[in-house]
Amino acid sequence: MWEKGTESGDGPQSGLMSRRRLLGLSTGTALAVAGLGVGRAIGTRGEGGAAGAGHSLDAAPAAASVVQVTAPPASGVLAANVNESLDAIDYAELAAVSATWIRGFYLMSDADQGDPATQTGMAKLLQAAADGYGTVLSTKFQYHDTAIPVPGTTAMDTALARFDKVLGAVLGTVDILTVGNEPFYETRPVDRTTSLINDFYEAIAQHAVQYRKDHFGTDCKTALYMGALNGLEDPANQNAQTKRWMTFAAGNADIAGVDIHPHVAGIDAAQAYTDFVLPYLRPDQKFLATEFSLIQLWKQHMADPVDPSFTAAYGTPAGTPVWQVIHNAANNPFTEQKWNDFLLSNTWFANHKTFITNEIADLRATGKLAVAGYGITQGAPIPDFGPDSSPWVLNSIFCPYVCQIGTGGLPGRDRTWAASFRTAQ
Repeated sequence: MWEKGTESGDGPQSGLMSRRRLLGLSTGTALAVAGLGVGRAIGTRGEGGAAGAGHSLDAAPAAASVVQVTAPPASGVLAANVNESLDAIDYAELAAVSATWIRGFYLMSDADQGDPATQTGMAKLLQAAADGYGTVLSTKFQYHDTAIPVPGTTAMDTALARFDKVLGAVLGTVDILTVGNEPFYETRPVDRTTSLINDFYEAIAQHAVQYRKDHFGTDCKTALYMGALNGLEDPANQNAQTKRWMTFAAGNADIAGVDIHPHVAGIDAAQAYTDFVLPYLRPDQKFLATEFSLIQLWKQHMADPVDPSFTAAYGTPAGTPVWQVIHNAANNPFTEQKWNDFLLSNTWFANHKTFITNEIADLRATGKLAVAGYGITQGAPIPDFGPDSSPWVLNSIFCPYVCQIGTGGLPGRDRTWAASFRTAQ
C-alpha cells in the first residue's frame, strides 16, 4: 500500500573518495574535500572526467568562486531535489536549470556519527543556505524494520537526542524543516495503521516547536511542516491515521503546513493529494510537494519492447525490453543524445513530456503551494537494474550513472525534464 523502491544511495566508485570516508574526516578537511570552505565554493561534478565515464559524483571538485543567489520567497517555488544525496549538491547543475531552491532529506541515524553540521552533505546544504539558496530539509526517521518508538521509552529518548542534534545544526539556517520524510512508508505496516505513528510524530513535532521557542523565541526563519503523505490516490490511505495527521497539523499554530509526495501513474492521481489535504489547512498554512513523479507509470512499461526507431538507429536487437536498455546504459553509459533518443522513442514517455509543466501548474493553481521539489540528479549507480527494479532514473534531470559527460561538461541530462524545470522557474 505504501511500498516504494529505493530512490538513491551510496555506491562504491573506483579511485574516488567515498562519502563514508569523507564523514570520517575532520570538519575542516571534510569541507575542503567537499569543495567548501575556500571562497564558499561548491565545485562542479564531472569536471575533468573522461567522456564515457560520467561517474564523478564523489570526486573532489576544484574550488570555484560562487556568486550569491537570491532565492524567491517560499510561494509556488520549484526546488531541485537531491533526496538523501546532500553531498551531490552542485552549483553548476543548479545554475544550468536556473534553480535557486534545494531540497534534500537527512537519515536521522546518521546523527549518531557526530555533529550533523560537520558531515559533508549537511555542510553543503548549510553552505548553500549561506550563499542565498532557499533550503528545505526533510528528517527521515527510519522505522521500516523496527517498532516505532513510544513516547517515554528509551527508544524515544534516542530519537529525540538525534533530533536535537539536527535541530541544533539547521534551525535558523534552513528555510523549511519537515518533521518526518515519508512517515507512512518509513514505518512498519503494523505501526502505520494504529495510533502509534501519530503518537510518535506528534511528540517529535511538539519537541521541535518547543526547541525552536527555547532557542529562538519568536524570531526563527525556519518554518516547520509535517512530513509527507504518500499513496493518497488509494482511498484506503485516506484513513484514520492520515486524517489525524492533518487534524494535528491544522490544530498546531506553530506548524506551517504539510508535505505530500505524489509519485503516481498519472496527473489525475496527483489531484487526490491536494483534494485530501487542502480542506484541512488553515488560511495561514501552505503545503509542500517536495517529491513528485510518474514513477508508477514508468514501472508499468519496463517489460515493453523499446521502439523500433531506437533499435534501428543504435543497433540494439529488435524486441529488447526497456529495462534491458536501462541496464545497458547503467553498465556502459550512453551519450546524452542516445539517452534522450531512447527516452523519447517510448510513446509512454513522450506522451507525458509536459508532466512537470502540468503538475507544477496544478499545484500552483491551488494558491497554497509553498515549495515543490523535483529530482535533479540520479543518486546512485544501478548496474544490477532488472525487470523488477524501480526506474527512478527516468525521473532524473541529470543522469551521471547512465550518461556520459554532456552539455557544458556536466553529466548527461534528460533534456525534456531540464527544459521543463528551467521554464517552471
